[in-house]
Amino acid sequence: QKVKDSMRVLLPVLLNKSHDSYDKIRAILLYIFSTNGTTQENLDKLIQNVQIESDSDMIRNWKYLDVPVISSFVAQQHKYTRRDRSREETFQLSRWTPVIKDVMEDAIENKLDSKDWPYCSRYPPTWNGSGAV
Repeated sequence: QKVKDSMRVLLPVLLNKSHDSYDKIRAILLYIFSTNGTTQENLDKLIQNVQIESDSDMIRNWKYLDVPVISSFVAQQHKYTRRDRSREETFQLSRWTPVIKDVMEDAIENKLDSKDWPYCSRYPPTWNGSGAV
C-alpha cells in the first residue's frame, strides 16, 4: 500500500529512543527520497527534534550526488515535456523510452528551451546540418 502521510509514519520511528542515530538518518533519507526533497525548514526541524545535529552532514551531503535534499518550487516547475511515442513501433520489452532520448532528439532538431538548457549552443539559421556546431 502506498503511504499517504509519510511524516505521520516517520515521526514515531524518529522519536523512538531505542533506535540508533544512523537508523534515524536512514529513515529521514528515505523520507527525502520518497518526496523528492523537503523544505529547509522541515529538514532543520527533523534534525533538531531527532537530535542528530552532529551527523546532519550525512543528510545534507547528498546534494553533491544530485539528490534533491532541499526541494524548491522553481526546480519542480521545469519538467521536461515528453514526446508522444504511442504510434512508434517498439519491441515487446522496450515500451519505456528514457527522457534522455527526447532531450537528444530536441537538441539535434534545435528545439531545446534556452532557459532550461543555457549551455547548448544554437546554430545559425543558415545551418544545413553539416559540420560540427
